[in-house]
Amino acid sequence: MLAPSRVLRETPARAGGGRDRDALIWKAEDAIKEGSRSFSLASKLFDRPTREQVWLLYAWCRRCDDIADDQHMGGTLGNAKNQEDRVQAIRVLTRRALDGLPTADPAFDGLGVVAAECGITREMVDDVIGGFALDATGWQPRSEGDTMRYCYHVAGAVGVMMARVMGVPGEDFDTYDRACDLGLAFQLANIARDIVEDDAAGRCYLPQEWLAEADLAPGQHARPENRFVLASIMPRMIGMMDQHIAAARYGARKLKFRQRWAVLSAARIYGAIGHKVLARGQNAWDRRVVVSKPAKLGHVAAAFVEALWNRPERPEPMPRWTRDKLQPMKGW
Repeated sequence: MLAPSRVLRETPARAGGGRDRDALIWKAEDAIKEGSRSFSLASKLFDRPTREQVWLLYAWCRRCDDIADDQHMGGTLGNAKNQEDRVQAIRVLTRRALDGLPTADPAFDGLGVVAAECGITREMVDDVIGGFALDATGWQPRSEGDTMRYCYHVAGAVGVMMARVMGVPGEDFDTYDRACDLGLAFQLANIARDIVEDDAAGRCYLPQEWLAEADLAPGQHARPENRFVLASIMPRMIGMMDQHIAAARYGARKLKFRQRWAVLSAARIYGAIGHKVLARGQNAWDRRVVVSKPAKLGHVAAAFVEALWNRPERPEPMPRWTRDKLQPMKGW
């Protein structure tokens, strides 16, 4: 029998849905260790409070990606059916997390904690979920602007949330723009590295206009016989990545030392991924591009010196694609 309505009680709203914060951080640390070795290393350079919040935010991003693509920790893509339903599930769980209600998923409960502690807004998370929604519809970019809008959703918007976690004041729009630039640079490196893997999953994030200029047909661009021509597109993509990294480095000057060190380390590591793709030419996709652990430690050491001494001047030209142009929602 159903209990009378007078017996039922509403679930009280509490950040994290009532879960123990330390347990959520432990789960989030495991998620970043398994899901992103590059970002895991850089995240350890933050002070402890920031590091824990970064882990919680990463765990939510990773879990959303896995739900949307029916995969585990960014592994092989799963069933392509019902993707729109999975995105809707992400929206529902995220809404509950932000309302302080339990979700039965530690990654979403962790989002509730970090959102409450740092002031992450519904609009910010909706921007990120918009990227999963695009993939669910089978969307592919026609123009450079389309590609960059996708990069904004899946990475630039995450950079904005990371800036909020680092305590950047809401009125410091320039630093938020630079945090967005770093996310855009990361995603450009990811796209360049993963072209063949994405093609195998029926996805292409290169602008169709770029492919047409190179006389490459979408769906054929990643074939082995076309990779010499495909490699000719990479200077353009990695050049854009470099512009956004330079802008992000300029913005990092306003951060606290350990935050600046972590950001500059991540920028160097992801920049190295992009440049390894560029250097390998047509062989870039024969095996997955990785940055070795010794090389990562070298980048961390170089970033330490850069964070201590370098005060970069504003790069010219600044990137063409700005947060203002790419952000679909305003007013947060």
